[in-house]
Amino acid sequence: VAAQNCRKRKLNAILNLEEDVCNLQTQKESLKKEHSQCSRSISQMKRKLNNLYQDIFSRLRDDQGRPVNPCHYVIHCSSEDTVLIIPKHLAKAEEKQDRKKEQNQK
Repeated sequence: VAAQNCRKRKLNAILNLEEDVCNLQTQKESLKKEHSQCSRSISQMKRKLNNLYQDIFSRLRDDQGRPVNPCHYVIHCSSEDTVLIIPKHLAKAEEKQDRKKEQNQK
């Protein structure tokens, strides 16, 4: 009787593990689909943002009425909800400062 109970527990454990594996495979497939959808959404948003960026720079002019070169400037959104066009070298310096602040806070 003890051996039968032991075999029965073992079979139940195996069945439960097989069910868990099946559930995890289903979950994995679902997560793969979700990841794929998210990747497509991110790619689409990047394209739209790039188009917007190009559109903005095509309309910008400096003090003399010349087009602003997007190779030398970036659009910067501050935490105070302001949008600025700043030289790239200043943006890189600011990014470094922000990273240092984040590392110090950790």
